[in-house]
Order: sequence, then C-alpha cells, then structure tokens
Amino acid sequence: MTELYDTIGTGYGDLRRPDKRIAFAIHNALGDAQSILNVGAGAGSYEPLGRRVTAVEPSRTMIDQRGRSAGRVVRANGDHLPFESKSFDASLAVLTIHHWPNRQIGVLEMRRVARQRAVIMTWDPDAPKWWLLDYFPEIRAIDRSIFPSIENLRVILGGARVTSVPVPEDCTDGFLGAYWKRPEMYLNPDVRAAMSTFTKLDHAEWGIARLANDLASGRWERLYGDVMNKRELDLGYRLVVAEL
Repeated sequence: MTELYDTIGTGYGDLRRPDKRIAFAIHNALGDAQSILNVGAGAGSYEPLGRRVTAVEPSRTMIDQRGRSAGRVVRANGDHLPFESKSFDASLAVLTIHHWPNRQIGVLEMRRVARQRAVIMTWDPDAPKWWLLDYFPEIRAIDRSIFPSIENLRVILGGARVTSVPVPEDCTDGFLGAYWKRPEMYLNPDVRAAMSTFTKLDHAEWGIARLANDLASGRWERLYGDVMNKRELDLGYRLVVAEL
C-alpha cells in the first residue's frame, strides 16, 4: 500500500477533497468522542476539527499533503498500531481497510485502541452493480476480492450498526463512485489516477474508449440517462459503527 500511494498520491489532496455531506455522516457517527485515531489517514480527509486527532499513515507522499491544521501523524501500518489499548475515545478508517495487508488484524487493532467506538467507512461487496461497471467489469471482481463483507466486519467488531452513505450528485471527493452523474470525468487521466482501483486494471483503455464513444454518440444517455434525474445515489458505500 505504501508503494501504491507513494506513486498515485501526488495531487491526491486536490482531487480527493472531503465532501461536506459525507463528512457530516462520519462526524455524526463518531458521536461525542474527543480523541480520535484516524487509521490509514492519507492527506487527512474527514478528520473533524475541534477534536484531538492522531493520524496513522504509512505513505510519505500522503503525509506531506496533510494541511497545517491537521492533527499529529504517526507513520505506521494499520495492522500494527503503536498505541496502548484504549488510548482513544474512537478509531476511524475511511475508505482504506481494503488496502491493508491484513484487514482482520487491522480492524481488531482499531477495536483494541478505542474506548467508545470504531467507525469504518467502506464499500459493500454485495451492493448492486451500477453503470460504470459495464465499461470496466474487472472492477467488481477486484473490489469483491479486497473489500471484506459487511457481515465479516460485524463479526470482527463484535457487532455493529450499518448505515448507507449515498453519494451526492456533485460529490467533491473523487473516489470511484463520485462521478456517477458526471460520466465524462472518468475520461480524465488525472481523475482516474486518484482512484486506486484504476491502477489494478489490465486493459482500462478499452473501457475508456467505449465510454468516450458512447458519450459522443448519445448511447450512454439512452442506456443510463435516468440517473440524471437523481440528486444522490446509493452505490454501496457504508458506515459501520461498533459501540465498544
């Protein structure tokens, strides 16, 4: 993971800006926790202001993009957190656990270091397919192999509540599903470079060419234009919250 984000992480802070609506859901899930460990913190997206945040991040490229107001950062991996048990009110991981070498140990570590709750934003591998996957069918197979099931997370955490995180039509955080209503954005190589999934595709150029042709010909609108009437869409992103 360190090598991946040292490569694709340049400019990550510009394209992966936290969306205020998703931030509200995450901060609400953290409840009244005042000390928070953000695991796999990247450039610091979704770290709440006004609380004591400690970040854990292995990639130097990502650490260097953290803002001046960001909390202190420790360079370490999620599956070996260098903190005593129950050192923080809450632990947090946002769209990161699928990159961890040992996801089960990492989630157990999040539970170990937190006193009150563990909050994980992730993707549900059982979520229905959406239009981008028609152009890049490899994505579904890749993501299903690296994202733990929601039930698996519940078991590891000893129980958890799960809520959907719909993606708004103008989402500012450029993760894979952010541009469901702006399909032309997936033609931009800089946008794709900020999505780790695209680095794993063997023949992404085929899907890019098909998407470009369908947008130009109007075929995309004929097939998927109904999404243009929506203001948000459930693409399978979930908040998993364990009360400890």
